Amino acid sequence: MEEETVYVKRSQRDYSMSLKLQIVQEIERGKLTSSEAMKRYGIQGHGTVLKWLRKFGNFDWENQSPNNMSKTPEQKIMELEAKVKLLEKQKALLEEQAFVSDKKAIIFDMMIELAEEEYKIDIRKNSPPEQSPNLKKNKNKR
Repeated sequence: MEEETVYVKRSQRDYSMSLKLQIVQEIERGKLTSSEAMKRYGIQGHGTVLKWLRKFGNFDWENQSPNNMSKTPEQKIMELEAKVKLLEKQKALLEEQAFVSDKKAIIFDMMIELAEEEYKIDIRKNSPPEQSPNLKKNKNKR
């Protein structure tokens, strides 16, 4: 024969602070999931457990990271060393890209000079561009 569970409407005040903290601790330590805690302690709403986790737990819900998980100096040093290596790789890549861009600019300048000499045309304009005759007429009308 199956037991029939009778649900009684409860409020947050029906649970003691020590029970709330105990449930949060058990969930954070991995002893229970929130669903298991609900069944074991007769909590009716899933949101109730989530509220307790947000309110009393050690997880920083704003930044999505544990807030009391302090790192050892060795861990911090290892993280910083990894960050330095990554930044050095990025710097080397950017320097290589800048070198290639400089070489391309030099080659393009040489190509333009050759084209100007070969075809006797000005590709680079040293003077400001002339306005079209239509624009001059429109300005005179105003």
